[in-house]
This record gives sequence, C-alpha cells and structure tokens, in this order.
Amino acid sequence: MSRPFLSALVLAAGSSRRFGQPKQLLPYHGTTLLGWVARQAEASADLDEVLVVLGHAADGILPSLALTRARSVVAAEYAEGCAASYRAGLAAVSPCAHAVMILLGDQPGAGAEEIGRIAASWRAEGGAIVAARYQGAPGHPLIFSRRLFPELAELHGDKAAWKLLDQHPGLVRLVELGRPLPPDIDTPADYTAVARSAPESSGGSRPAAEGAAAPPSPPHEA
Repeated sequence: MSRPFLSALVLAAGSSRRFGQPKQLLPYHGTTLLGWVARQAEASADLDEVLVVLGHAADGILPSLALTRARSVVAAEYAEGCAASYRAGLAAVSPCAHAVMILLGDQPGAGAEEIGRIAASWRAEGGAIVAARYQGAPGHPLIFSRRLFPELAELHGDKAAWKLLDQHPGLVRLVELGRPLPPDIDTPADYTAVARSAPESSGGSRPAAEGAAAPPSPPHEA
C-alpha cells in the first residue's frame, strides 16, 4: 500500500517591509535564507512535492534559488497577504496530494527534523489539521488535509491558516516537539541573532535565539 502523498508550500512571497530589503536573499550558511529553507524541504524524504511560493521581487529571488526537486510558483496578488500564497500554491499542487504542509520561508529553524516528525505523525495518526507545538506554543510546520483546501483558498489577508485553526479547534491535533519555538526573521536584529549560530547538520538548524522563551501566540506567515 502506497503512503499518503504530502505536498509542501514554502511561503516566501512577502515584501519584507519590516526588514527593509528582500530577506529571502539574505546570506545564510552558504546559501540564502530562502535557499536554506527550501533545501530543508527538498532534503526531507517525507515530502513528496515541494512548492516555493514567491511574490514580491520574484524575478530577483528566483535566480538565487538552486532548486533541485522543488518548483517555484508566483503569487501575483502577494500584496493581499499570505492568503494569496495559499491560492497560488494550492492551484499548483499535485492532484495526488492528500494534504499540504505549510512552511515559512523566513523560519530556518523549522528544518528537516521538524518536517519529518510532523509528517510522520500525520501519516501514522492522520488528522484534518496537524500542527507543531513547541513547549506549549503552536507553530509551523502545519498540515492541512485536502478536505480543507477549499477553505484555505477562500481565506483573505495575513495569518490566514491560523484562522482555520481557530474556526475548527476540534479538527486540530498538536504534536509536541519539546523545544522552544524557532524564531522567524522580521528585522535585522532577528537575522543577526539567528545567523550567528551554525546549523547542527544539513538536516536542520538550531539558531542561537532558540533559548528565548516561546511567545504565547503563533508566528506570522511570510
């Protein structure tokens, strides 16, 4: 019996307003910030398909990505917020996909290890919505089953996916990963803190900022 097909969307369409320049292109451990996140997804054997969703400055970002098995998708309406990335990404996923995993292009600490643990939990136990939990704080990766694709596509604005978790609490299963919530990069100070530490291996990164207390609310979506 073949395993359930799992696609992944790496959200990287944002305009980096708080950073002041396209953070997707920031140098990060031998590649770019987005290149690192895409590499983590591509390295995971648990993902059957990887789509990198671009938007702002896509023409400048795409040439920097040395994608192997991932494909790029452009969300033309990226200014609307992350909901536009869902629509563009879901329109491009394989018809074989049973579910989609959501990753943030500016959260390098959610790497191949975290991807693998959430994917394995979903394949073993199922669930309409499966989310990582970091010492009690919900975060990415998130997985949504195909039955929720229409609702994802109809969302608007930012933090779109979290609206579904709020609307369907009975469908949510959280998988505790037993570590602090990995930070995402919004400002130059965030970047300095995260880039300071070297990854443990090609399978995942452990930013220096991990020792900070996990925030009570979920991270934004790039």
